Amino acid sequence: MALYAVLWRYTDDTALLDRIRPLHREYLQGMVAQGVVRQAGPFGDGSGGLLVYDVADERELATWIDEDPFSVHGVIAESRSWPWTPVIGPLTAS
Repeated sequence: MALYAVLWRYTDDTALLDRIRPLHREYLQGMVAQGVVRQAGPFGDGSGGLLVYDVADERELATWIDEDPFSVHGVIAESRSWPWTPVIGPLTAS
């Protein structure tokens, strides 16, 4: 398994964001329970979020992202991801 840092920029449609957020968080909770998502949260200004996935490869990462309600309903305006290797902190044991 490998860690990936994912940055999202959300749509400017705040009504859509607010409507889909509960579905997105429920989806994330399921992934946390499965060990797929290690950390997730929005930026303080509400413009996007940061997620850390623990997956086999970029193809698996893309599948999880594509099935997220934020993706399905068009909340994500931009998505970038990178393989990530933590060197300090609780995720270093991954």
